[in-house]
Amino acid sequence: MSTIITREIQYTAPDGKNLVGFFAAPQSDTPVAAILVAPEWWGRNEYVIQRAKQLAEHGYAAFAIDMYGDKQTTEQASQANTWMMETFQQPNTIVERVTAALSTLAAQPEVDAARLGAIGFCFGGKVVLDLARSGADIKAVATFHGNLSTAAPAEKGKIKAEILVLHGELDSMVTLDNVESFKQEMQAAEVKHEVIILANAKHGFSNPLADVRAKANGVDLGYNAKAERAGLDAMYQLLARDLQPKPDFL
Repeated sequence: MSTIITREIQYTAPDGKNLVGFFAAPQSDTPVAAILVAPEWWGRNEYVIQRAKQLAEHGYAAFAIDMYGDKQTTEQASQANTWMMETFQQPNTIVERVTAALSTLAAQPEVDAARLGAIGFCFGGKVVLDLARSGADIKAVATFHGNLSTAAPAEKGKIKAEILVLHGELDSMVTLDNVESFKQEMQAAEVKHEVIILANAKHGFSNPLADVRAKANGVDLGYNAKAERAGLDAMYQLLARDLQPKPDFL
């Protein structure tokens, strides 16, 4: 396991919201590829911090971002939904906040700004897909049980990233019909993409606390260790494929 460095970084969204991200990176003499990590609707909690640390241990800089301000988190679905819906009230809030995070990540001295990617979980899946749809200069995007819907479908030639969607077969919050609509959106925009349907997996399959959250809130979530491993393996393959350094002579 490589030695990693971590720090919190404050940044500001165009709407004036004070955001606090968690940054992790391997100790390296040269700048490394970097991944923006967008959290579930619970906010910038310990789960997304651990995901950032894991990425750093795999050799990537990572930035667990704050979408609500002041690194707010909750374990109550009703509060999470309220905060999430606030980001939908203005059409540009999500893209502006995640773009501010991407710019902050790209500016860190440990980061090779030419090799950026983004991953997201649940609500964070929508966040990183909307970032890609906006034409951001990122090379790879992966979503885990992500919200795939959008009010602004991808335009042909605008998305620069290869997209990987990891979706639970038994997800009742994002249906297989939603997945099919997303595929059609990507095909129409001629985006390189892959959708992997993970067997016997519910919404939240990547989070070991999903069953606890489900019981406490009466929502249909479930952790699935096999689906989590398969999803992470596919994600790391994507990152290795799209973010590895290119030889100087090419």
